[in-house]
Amino acid sequence: MMMKSVSKTALATGVAALAAVSSAQAADLVLGVPNWPAANATANILKVVIEDNFGLDVELQNGTNPIIFEAMDAGSMHLHPEVWMPNQQNLHDQYVQENQSVVMNTNPVQAVQGMCVPTYIAEQYDITSIEDLTDPEKMAIFDFDGNGTPEVWIGAPGWASTAIERIRARSYGYDEVMDLQEYDGSVAWGALGSAVAAEEPWIGFCYDPHFIFVAYDLTILDEPEHDPDTWTIIQPTDDPAWLEKSEASTAWNGATLHLHYAASVQDDFPEVAAMFDAYQMPSAALSEMGYALSVQGEDAADFARRWVDENEDVVLGWLTN
Repeated sequence: MMMKSVSKTALATGVAALAAVSSAQAADLVLGVPNWPAANATANILKVVIEDNFGLDVELQNGTNPIIFEAMDAGSMHLHPEVWMPNQQNLHDQYVQENQSVVMNTNPVQAVQGMCVPTYIAEQYDITSIEDLTDPEKMAIFDFDGNGTPEVWIGAPGWASTAIERIRARSYGYDEVMDLQEYDGSVAWGALGSAVAAEEPWIGFCYDPHFIFVAYDLTILDEPEHDPDTWTIIQPTDDPAWLEKSEASTAWNGATLHLHYAASVQDDFPEVAAMFDAYQMPSAALSEMGYALSVQGEDAADFARRWVDENEDVVLGWLTN
């Protein structure tokens, strides 16, 4: 029986894949790295702290929110550095409350979410309220492609907040006036930077802590105060008719950012679990981290090493509480 030949490229790819699996298996802890700058910086910081103080081998692995939670549930990943709540409530409910395979840190960072414009746009065109998004005359300045329909960025594909912003647009009625666009956050922040440099219009979803509030003067549009009776959120993964069955016609009820980690860490590395429980990060620090990585172009690992060296008091609090 003849054997099929294997190309050098295929063999090299297979060896690299095996090496990656072996590396991940050899690590004591694998920390998830979501695809936004502050979370990347935080994961790298925690890697430095764990390796410096506990002598463990720590790997970093990129992943989306669902992938990281599934991996923590399976024991192949051990931490998500920045879970936005209530955005990821469905994942929290499944893995923290139902499966009890993931633990939530209870020292959250307070956050704000909403629709933003540069402050010079708010002042020049009197765009200060979410209701202004239903005004075709005011929104005309955001018709960037000249097709007669203004565009608004509502978030990146796959973000839970993006689905909620689509629900909010439908509930407020500005989905009938504007083209709701989804694309990568780095593209949106680049467009925002270009708009600010030229003092041109920009509108889109924003959240703080985030480096854009360090880099630019932004106005979050006013909305009616959050009323839980006006919020019924169903995610696309839960029901094909999610949009029609959902409502969100008042402001976000704020948001909180929590570190989550695999419950297995409590048995395998109890001192690390205690550090995860004690972990807390100032909101302003997260915005500064994002600014350093996204605007100043710092390498995440280099930034983390410097941050730990310059914030010994914060790290000591995690290790001694």
